[in-house]
Amino acid sequence: MGEEENLDGIASRIISKIKHYLIVSLGRSVEDAYDEEFYRSFVWALREVIMANWAATNHAFNDQKVRKLHYLSMEYMPGRQLLNNITNISAQDIVHLVLKKMNRPLERIVNIEHDIGIGNGGLGRLASCLLDSLATQQYPAMGYGLRYQYGIFEQKISHGQQIETPDNWLIMDNPWEVRRDFHAMPVQFRGQLSENTNDHGDQVYGLSNHEEVRAIPYDYPIIGYQPSSDFTVLTLRLWSTKESPRNFSLQCYNAGELGHAAENTSLTDVLYPNDNHEMGKRVRLKQEFLLVSASLQDIIAQHQQVFGSMDAFADKVRIQINDTHPALVVAELMRLLTNEYNIPWGRALEMTRCSCSYTNHTLLKEALEEWNISRVQDQLPRQHKIIERINDEFCNQIRQKYQGDEERINRMSILHGDQIRMAHLAIVGSHKVNGVAKLHSELLKHEVFKDFYELWPDKFTNVTNGVTQRRWLMLANPKLTEFIDKRIGIEWRCDFTQISKLAEFANDSKSQEEFLQIKSENKQKLLHVLCQQMEQHPSNSSANCDVILPPTALFDIQIKRFHEYKRQIMNVLHAIMVYQELKANKDCRQVPRLILIGGKAAPGYTIAKATIRLIYAVGRKINHDNDTNHKLKICFFENYNVSAAEVIIPAADLSEQISTAGMEASGTGNMKLSMNGALTIGTEDGANIEMHEAVTDKWWPFSFGSTAEENFSTRHDPAGILQSDPKIKAALCTLIDGTFATNSEEQKSFEILHQDLATVDRYRVLKDITPYYEAQKKVEELFTQPKKWAEYAIHNMAGMGTFSTDESIKNYATKLWDLTPCPPDPKEIARIRTESQSISA
Repeated sequence: MGEEENLDGIASRIISKIKHYLIVSLGRSVEDAYDEEFYRSFVWALREVIMANWAATNHAFNDQKVRKLHYLSMEYMPGRQLLNNITNISAQDIVHLVLKKMNRPLERIVNIEHDIGIGNGGLGRLASCLLDSLATQQYPAMGYGLRYQYGIFEQKISHGQQIETPDNWLIMDNPWEVRRDFHAMPVQFRGQLSENTNDHGDQVYGLSNHEEVRAIPYDYPIIGYQPSSDFTVLTLRLWSTKESPRNFSLQCYNAGELGHAAENTSLTDVLYPNDNHEMGKRVRLKQEFLLVSASLQDIIAQHQQVFGSMDAFADKVRIQINDTHPALVVAELMRLLTNEYNIPWGRALEMTRCSCSYTNHTLLKEALEEWNISRVQDQLPRQHKIIERINDEFCNQIRQKYQGDEERINRMSILHGDQIRMAHLAIVGSHKVNGVAKLHSELLKHEVFKDFYELWPDKFTNVTNGVTQRRWLMLANPKLTEFIDKRIGIEWRCDFTQISKLAEFANDSKSQEEFLQIKSENKQKLLHVLCQQMEQHPSNSSANCDVILPPTALFDIQIKRFHEYKRQIMNVLHAIMVYQELKANKDCRQVPRLILIGGKAAPGYTIAKATIRLIYAVGRKINHDNDTNHKLKICFFENYNVSAAEVIIPAADLSEQISTAGMEASGTGNMKLSMNGALTIGTEDGANIEMHEAVTDKWWPFSFGSTAEENFSTRHDPAGILQSDPKIKAALCTLIDGTFATNSEEQKSFEILHQDLATVDRYRVLKDITPYYEAQKKVEELFTQPKKWAEYAIHNMAGMGTFSTDESIKNYATKLWDLTPCPPDPKEIARIRTESQSISA
């Protein structure tokens, strides 16, 4: 926050500003203010510090007329912002001094803040890490998303059953956001088409009698890390339909059509509404188009303000389509260019492809988003026509190159049957397509999008995911950060490849002891949080504080959204196998193990919800069995989110990365856990493979399971496995023999799980559970040697250097965007600060 002033002087100025905001904005004195009021005024005071940088950053982008990235994502997971922003402006010492002088404990103030509820899992957290790295490396960029009023949901567990309740993250004003009504954008749905031609003879479409929704933007500052005061501040712009009364249909309301009256007002209510019914599908489609339409209008408005015309658009604008959700960018940009800006169709298609690139995040066919043609035609009639024309021209292109190969055309067509394949639209409309791990990218090229790769081999590339070490080490694990700083300096904070130097200390006895002590303290902190959760919801917990294992136990962690391919069920079956062994011989295991599982299941995902119910039931039985509960516990962490991860990850001994090989695109939790000193038990899947290569075989001891190639090429026979392996059969039978079910609802849920595993087992749980079981024995053997375990853990940390989003962003900037950094001018920052101080004075 500036090295030229002493801490006392800066602290006194901030204290004055806090008092000012308390009186002027809230009518409260500092002595009378509640913590919530103090938090809000504290943030306003800190926000003043960054505002000059925010303005100067935008001035630099505009004045230098740089090429700029626009990142579109349906979700982000920023977590809490206060500590992250304090860290990134290097203001920890000043903040501690301010709060000490004002007699307000930091922890109490931090806990006032809610996690920003606009994401769910790895996709959203990756997007937030990428924005952090873009800002830290001072690239010209801006993020776009939606401001979900109630998040995805707040997860409550009631006797093992997931209950979705609203995530009230906006229950009080968010002092970090800035509402920008001047930049509100109209978004149009439905209506009657009218056909016209532009000046070039291209058919364009007008729309009458349409629904119009007003999207209001809320801007969040994304602060780049800098030890000096010249930090970059990027913008994350979130669109909302909730706050505009124009979006409420009073005519429908008065006609008794209450649902339809509020539909457009509620478009930004919930992330990923349940689409098991027509309204959910319709709202999801409208959400995606809302993001695309409002953002594109904003992008074009910004471009024209700087350049005065659309002539340089293809050169200066880069748009990143993060997964298929924003793929309608291709159709809507084509419409805007040909209709609103009178650009010839062929040139518009060139401009669209030059500007757009697409990141694929999945290998699962069912996750490659498709939209029903009739639904798109009804809600987005103009965009439907444009997609039809893009597809017709694309299919003709294929016919010319592969004459007579109609089957290839069917495989590659954007329109297929009654569906629009959004991934195909994104590929056709982009100049680059990337996967997010080497294996993932190879599978895209040679399996999922094989035909497209043969047509456009240069279009496909790889950018392996990463995480930001500033959030996931500096902020989440300050004691481990100090441990690293003492040994290798602080350069790793902005150049994570420097972490490799830590390997020199892996076999140092004092370093091992200090590492183990830090891990023990972090585990104690997690136990405290677990006990708080159990005390707050005693009827919803499968354990209580009296039966939680001590920090000396192995903390075995699996934290991720629930999906069958992530195989939380395999973790549970292993726990059942260990439990059965302990019942037969309570001395057969030397290592006490606490299994902690956290994550949310989609509201309509029956099997995922049944798995959560099973975890609860198994924990209820095991945790209260006095024969075994000194050696084995299993707990479910309710409402897992970023703030929870910041407590859980530093405490982890073992990182569960056990997805079916060939199914996980990359993973990022694996990276966070490894850089915090957890060892990985995992399949050769996603980024696990590259992490394994970086750490080397010697220090990556718990790899197991079939490879992706084996999974794709070999037949799986679950019934045969059950017949030949009594241990697996005995564990699986507990799902139907009443061992864990205590009522008919549980019995029904567990029977569904049993039936699926015993007859289909699409994700090959039974195929891999024996090697998983054997790998877990190796885990326990190594854990009995604490210093040896620490040596492995430090080597794993040292191998994580390339798994920072700083590295990912450099690769994106080089391979996809051709961006160069554009830092704000320090003189401009100083000028704006001086000006603002003179006004406030």
